[in-house]
Amino acid sequence: MLKPFVINPPVFFGSLVIVGLFLCIGIFFPSQAEAIFRDLQAHILASFGWLYLLAVGVILASMLLLCFSRYGDLKLGPDDSTPDFSFLSWIAMLFAAGMGIGLMFYGVGEPMTHYLTPPTAEPRSVAAVREAMSVTFLHWGIHAWGVYAVVGLSLAYFGYRYNLPLTIRSGLYPLLKERINGPVGHAVDIFAIVGTIFGLATSMGAGVTQINSGLNFVLGVPIAPSVQLLIIAFVTGLATISVLTGLDKGVRILSELNLLVAILLMLFVLAVGPTTELLRDFVQNLGLYLDSLVLRTFNIYAYNPTPWIDAWTLFYWAWWISWSPFVGMFIARISRGRTVREFITAVLFIPAGFTFVWMTVFGNTAISIDNGLAAGALGTAIVNDLSVGLFEFFTYLPFPAVTSTLAILLVAIFFVTSADSGSLVIDAIAAGGETETTTLQRVFWCAFSGIVAAVLLLAGGLAALQSVTIASALPFVLVILALLWSLLAGMRADMAQQRANGASAGATPAYPAAGIPWQRRLGLMLRAPGEADVRFFIARQVRPALEQVAKELTSRGRPAVVQEADNGAIALRSDSEGVRGFVYGVAVASHPLAVLSPMAAGKPEVRFEARTYFSSGNRGYDVMGMAREQLISDVLVQFERYLNLVQSPDVQLVHGAPEHAAT
Repeated sequence: MLKPFVINPPVFFGSLVIVGLFLCIGIFFPSQAEAIFRDLQAHILASFGWLYLLAVGVILASMLLLCFSRYGDLKLGPDDSTPDFSFLSWIAMLFAAGMGIGLMFYGVGEPMTHYLTPPTAEPRSVAAVREAMSVTFLHWGIHAWGVYAVVGLSLAYFGYRYNLPLTIRSGLYPLLKERINGPVGHAVDIFAIVGTIFGLATSMGAGVTQINSGLNFVLGVPIAPSVQLLIIAFVTGLATISVLTGLDKGVRILSELNLLVAILLMLFVLAVGPTTELLRDFVQNLGLYLDSLVLRTFNIYAYNPTPWIDAWTLFYWAWWISWSPFVGMFIARISRGRTVREFITAVLFIPAGFTFVWMTVFGNTAISIDNGLAAGALGTAIVNDLSVGLFEFFTYLPFPAVTSTLAILLVAIFFVTSADSGSLVIDAIAAGGETETTTLQRVFWCAFSGIVAAVLLLAGGLAALQSVTIASALPFVLVILALLWSLLAGMRADMAQQRANGASAGATPAYPAAGIPWQRRLGLMLRAPGEADVRFFIARQVRPALEQVAKELTSRGRPAVVQEADNGAIALRSDSEGVRGFVYGVAVASHPLAVLSPMAAGKPEVRFEARTYFSSGNRGYDVMGMAREQLISDVLVQFERYLNLVQSPDVQLVHGAPEHAAT
């Protein structure tokens, strides 16, 4: 018997309706579609281009301030949480999910295009080289990752520290309160899905056109819409297989392979190209980027309007904004246990640093070849068709057939990782934050993304995809600014609570081990509790104690409920108007015991605990072995601390309490 779809109906069907409207234009008005999308893009950029530019600048500045402020010490999860992935695997997934296809498509094409037609400099001049690399670094640097970071940080912070569902709406909880579960919350998630689908479709369209160009170069396959549709179908099928394997197996393995192949290709170009000059160019490019960072961040050419800013910078900002729900959700899912500072530092600087090296190696080498060996032929080929730029570039290096084949493989891998990661994220948002959904609906979103890319590619090529991306990013830029404001409010409240509680308050039980009868203490010392022991203790001692307190609180005019999570954790919850509710929860936790013998190093013994957790994310403690009356007293102590805190005029807590236990 098939499992039913796990969906949030307003979000699921609302997203399909909006995306369907754009698809209908391409299907029923194919001859007019390109003009319609072009006019839509022109109108949006003329009216709201300044908003894209200003918003990205504010977002980047805010991320840097958070990184170097005291908020950087906060954990994405409970205070004692640890990362789920190793650092290298984490970085590989960050890189592959972010902008892989774009690096392949624009690595040679963009620097060369700006060199040939720079915004302000004389074409093919030394000044044009400086400007080309400066704006390329701008478009692929920390601005893009700042947009990803604010969405990912908001989702991870409220998802893992407040235990809210991993949906975009959860990041607005401090502002919207319970309204995140109503029409406003539905609209936020719909905007996220629509933007993600079109941003993903743009990347897929770029990947498909480049694969087609590569196959034409290597095998003579014609460049035609029919071929591109077959490529979309084939690679989407591979992405579907990856989706079915799950995050840990599919995306992680492909991401690591992806990064390895990309590094090998880059090192090859560095080795056979003008190596010394490239190393020198990288230092120069970095200096030019940093020198012009602030000016270019806010330069919209208001006093000297130019279509260049619309075609490049504003398109990129819209592309990153539309991609941010996808990349933000993805990096949030893999970043539990990181600190805010670690998260921002890694997300902003590590992928961007690699991208700077990549753009220097490919971009400066291409400019050098065009000025020398190619005598302008490479630039002419890129102007005629941007998608063939990489393969034309390889003809001037050794082993062009091998490197072109490797490039096609790399683009295909980027295609697959983007498609499967994006499908998992869209599915999670459409399912109301549920990550364990049916196989059928994950396949549906993967196939649907391919269909969107195919229809829009036929309706107007990459120009149509770019136009729809810019349109879909407009409402979501407002959502991102709201997420930023909400994130600051949540962090400010948590820091205020930590100051009010002191270094250890909130993590100290009312009845420590000394309060347990000595016979029970001795038994816990001699025999480490197993998982079954802890679950039995929670069921027989913790639940009755919490139910007794909840009943008494409710009778005294303070409504309280006892809730149980799927993982067996149980919590007493009492909401408050305008401030964060009170939560006292107990969950099964584990940690390895010290290994006293080298013989036991391979199989360390695990100790299970009945660990408390609270709405603030403060560090919990083990209550295993407490009697029912001791547990009640401990709850009352924590409740008293909570009341003293929320009644303090110096502390304003964000309203919100976890619904599920963090383990």
